[in-house]
Amino acid sequence: MNIEEFRELCLAKKGVTEELPFGPDTLVFKVMGKMFALMSLDRLPPQCNLKCDPVRAEELRETYDGDIVPGYHMSKVHWNTLFLEQLPPQLIVELTNHSYDLVVSGLTKKLQQELKNLG
Repeated sequence: MNIEEFRELCLAKKGVTEELPFGPDTLVFKVMGKMFALMSLDRLPPQCNLKCDPVRAEELRETYDGDIVPGYHMSKVHWNTLFLEQLPPQLIVELTNHSYDLVVSGLTKKLQQELKNLG
């Protein structure tokens, strides 16, 4: 999966915005103002950071040794860095959905309701 395909995947989700709060080289995707994915625009090979359940994060790092690693510049417990070109696209979709769902589940009930009400 390339950078543009990953960007389109993230933006297709309900309530998602993209920002550059850390400078022009890091694209951040948020749902209802909460970060669920980051993508470096200048690192090669292409990579992204996704939030992940801590137990699953460890399992993924073991299974995809070198292609999924502890989150670069993030909490190593809750975030993974994925090397996009080395992983099956369906896995990237699944892990992006997982990250999005984790963040949505942590939103306040009010924000969750606002998200449901979005067109």
